[in-house]
Amino acid sequence: MTTATDPAHLLERRLAARAGGAAPRVAALGDRDALTVVGPQPRAGATVHLTAQAVLVGPWGGSAEAGPACGQCLAMRWQRLRSRTEREALETGSATTAVDSRWPVLTDYAVDALWSLHQLVSGARSELPQVSRLDLETLQVRTFPLLGDPLCPHCADPAPEGPVLPLRPRPKPSPDGYRLRTPESYALPAEALANPVCGVLGAGTWADVTSPTTAPVAGSVFMRGYAGLTDVTWSGQANSFRRSRELAFLEGLERYAGTHRRRAGGLVTDSYRNLAGGALDPRDCGLYAPGTYRDDPMLSPFDPDRPIPWVQGWSLRDERPLLVPARLCYYSAGTAADNFVFECSNGCAIGSCLEEAVLFGLLELIERDSFLLGWYGGLRLTEIDLASCASPAVRAMVERAALQGYDVHAFDNRVDLAIPVVTGLAVRRDGGPGTLAFAAGAGFDPEGAVESAVSEILTYLPHLPRQVAERPAELAAMAEDFSLVRRLPDHAALFGLPGMARHADGYLDPAAVRPLDEVYGGWLKARPQSSDLLDDLRFCRDELVRAGFDVVVVDQTTPEQRRLGLRTVCTLVPGLLPIDFGWSRQRALEMPRLHAAAGPGGLRRVPHPFP
Repeated sequence: MTTATDPAHLLERRLAARAGGAAPRVAALGDRDALTVVGPQPRAGATVHLTAQAVLVGPWGGSAEAGPACGQCLAMRWQRLRSRTEREALETGSATTAVDSRWPVLTDYAVDALWSLHQLVSGARSELPQVSRLDLETLQVRTFPLLGDPLCPHCADPAPEGPVLPLRPRPKPSPDGYRLRTPESYALPAEALANPVCGVLGAGTWADVTSPTTAPVAGSVFMRGYAGLTDVTWSGQANSFRRSRELAFLEGLERYAGTHRRRAGGLVTDSYRNLAGGALDPRDCGLYAPGTYRDDPMLSPFDPDRPIPWVQGWSLRDERPLLVPARLCYYSAGTAADNFVFECSNGCAIGSCLEEAVLFGLLELIERDSFLLGWYGGLRLTEIDLASCASPAVRAMVERAALQGYDVHAFDNRVDLAIPVVTGLAVRRDGGPGTLAFAAGAGFDPEGAVESAVSEILTYLPHLPRQVAERPAELAAMAEDFSLVRRLPDHAALFGLPGMARHADGYLDPAAVRPLDEVYGGWLKARPQSSDLLDDLRFCRDELVRAGFDVVVVDQTTPEQRRLGLRTVCTLVPGLLPIDFGWSRQRALEMPRLHAAAGPGGLRRVPHPFP
């Protein structure tokens, strides 16, 4: 509530004096939590927003095609870009101290500049809604586009969420082309996605011009998850900074949709026992060992009688709706009632249409499952002779790795599914810190899978030796006590230790080395030779069904993505091995699939090195 002496009210009065009557609505930002809105939305109609350092004017402009955006949307976007300290104070009830009308300092010339700016933008036209920022110290004005927030109570689409629509034919650019559009073709609104006032994905991007292997571009933003605010990074790793930036934005949008459900309402809250028959049993997706639930205070065993939130999914095997635990689809959201597992982005994918997104989500599930079968199962894999690859990109990447002192290897990691999965491994020649780096790729084109795995490896090589050198004692302790491996970065960093190479002896001494065409000759004859992506997706689905699995899809697409011509999904194949991070949280080790596929030496009970 504003008072007659608070800064926002006083600024509104001073603007009214200059207007000679009615003044624009003024709201304060940073005085209370804008992400938890109960009752009326006082900021929704405001066009002037006062912060401690600046005044924001807008939203102004915009078209019907761009969708609605209001002052509440701006407040929500702005708050998500604040520092950790500010957000914790606003969102967790930490102690805050209100300042009086003397702060921020609003000189007459600053108010004059604000009034002139407001008049200038009033009635101005633009494709996207805009927000102009007036810096109170320098009077510098910068303008940024604003995308409406799908969780804004004022602008949210009230239409109910429907099931995944039936799959449709999708013409491919070529029989070997599985992405229907290039990243550049989406014409993503880069300034709306990354800007310091209201960026959807963060305050900006940065490029690593010193990288000797790729041209990386990345950004980050705080997202609130199970363990509080987490710095979520999104990046692109191509051979040009322009291409990397486009890929980074696509990854950021994928994570934006997958971390939290960006739609109000529509959740079903009930127990599995009440929903059985129309719901996926989360136990089929794997649970942790009993000792994990006993020792980890953030987790509780799954209880089929406990009500938890569910979202609408669709079984591609049975062609029917199927409720899915929200915890398995949105990996930074959850409630105290459904804390039976910590999911990650495994199986989440973005594409130009539903079919493309689902295909690449399933390929990621198959890739991670195969990698874990090979690692924990202690399987000896066939190495692919990289000299037999025709791709100039593969040869160039191998040479770049060699300049960094690494030899690159690739392995056929198929186990019981026909679709090519390639595990990549870079070995430091001198055996120093950063000894081993793993990655994987999957796809219908074997050479493309090799290229994907090798490309991912190259993103880690410039940094891995330094990451090991920065924490030698900590990593050495992990090598002696695997229970100390607790976070995602620990897994890859651990295998940067020279002493951990002994656990990867099967990769360093492969069963055989064969040319690519010989390894995948049977697959190249059996795979679909189609110009329709739907045929490829059906083949992938049928391969999984043949192996005894259901194939489930949850549409995560946000309103912003739909307007940009994008679709995002979470795919689930209950029974495939899920990727987890932290040694105590390895569902794969508890699942029948792994024990059935283990090699003659039994399970390799060593944390996986997947990055």
